Amino acid sequence: MTKFASKLAKPLLAAAIAGLMGSSASADTFIRIASGPSGGSWYPLGAKMAEIFGGIKGLAVSNGPGGGVGNVLDVNKKEAEIGWTYGHTAYDGFKGNAPVFKKANPNIRHLATLYPAALQTVVPAKSSIKSYGDLKDKNLSPGKAKWSGYAAVQMILGKYGFSVADVKKAGGTIHHVGYTDSVSLMKDGHIDAFSALTSFPQASMLDLEFNPGVRFLGVDKPILDGIMKENPGFIRVTLDKSQYKSLGDAKVETLGAVTIMVINKDVPDDVAYQITKALWDNHAELVKVKKVWDSVKLQNALLGAAVPVHPGAKRFYDEKGVK
Repeated sequence: MTKFASKLAKPLLAAAIAGLMGSSASADTFIRIASGPSGGSWYPLGAKMAEIFGGIKGLAVSNGPGGGVGNVLDVNKKEAEIGWTYGHTAYDGFKGNAPVFKKANPNIRHLATLYPAALQTVVPAKSSIKSYGDLKDKNLSPGKAKWSGYAAVQMILGKYGFSVADVKKAGGTIHHVGYTDSVSLMKDGHIDAFSALTSFPQASMLDLEFNPGVRFLGVDKPILDGIMKENPGFIRVTLDKSQYKSLGDAKVETLGAVTIMVINKDVPDDVAYQITKALWDNHAELVKVKKVWDSVKLQNALLGAAVPVHPGAKRFYDEKGVK
C-alpha cells in the first residue's frame, strides 16, 4: 500500500466506524415482555401484545414465559422491560416484603390493571381431601418457585398451621412444574392437589374437570377474612357453575388478585405512552386471543396501582380522564 493510500484509508476507516456507531444509536428500542407459562392466559396475550407493540415505529418487541414474582425481579433488573404480575405481588416486590422478596425492587412502575384472577386448587373428585388443612402429607403441584401462585399457596398453608417444608417432612412432595405437566401428573394419579393463581375459568382446570373429574377447595372464611385485612392487594372471588359446570349449585369462596402489568422506570416516557395507547386501542384484538379480555376496562386501568404509575402511561390516562 502506498503512503497516500495508507493516509486515505485511515479517515475512511474512521468514517465507517462512526457510521456503524451512528446506526447502532438509531437502532430499534427493544422491549422484552415477560408474561406467563404455556397453558395459562398470560403467554398468548403477551405474544399478541408483542405483535401489537411491534407495530409502533422504532420498537422491536419480544414475549417470553415468566411468573408473577420472577417478572417483578426481571423488570426491576432490566432483564425485561414489561412484566405481568399481580397487584399484591408488585407491592410486596416494590417494598421488598418477606418472605417472597429479599430486598426492595424500586425500579418497577405500574403500566395497566387488567382482570381479576383466582387461586384455584383442585383435587380428584373421589379424593378424601376436603380442605387445605388436609394437604399436610400430600403430593402437591403449587406452581413454579417464582410464580405468584406458589407464593399464595405458601401463605395459605401457613394460615392452616404448616409449611411446604412440613409437607415434605410428613412424606408429601412438592412438584414445581407448569400447568401442562400438572394436568398430566393429576391424570396419572401422581399428585393429590393442583393449585394455580390465574384467570377463571382456566383451560387446565376445565381439562381436569372433564377427566378425571375434580373438586375445588375453598378458603375457610376466617382465614380468608384475615388475609384480606393483612394485604389489601388481595380480593375475594367466588367460583360457581358459570365458570365450572361441575360446581352445580355450590359456590367456592377463594382468594383472588388483580392482574396487572409493570414496566421499568427507565423506559422512555414517549415509548411508555405509545405502548399504553396501543394496548387500549387494540382491545378488540386481545379479546380474540382470550375471552377474559372482555373484562378488561380502560376505566379500571389504575385500580390497585400500589406502585407509582409510569409517567408515560399516566400521560395517556390523564388524556382519557382515567383516575
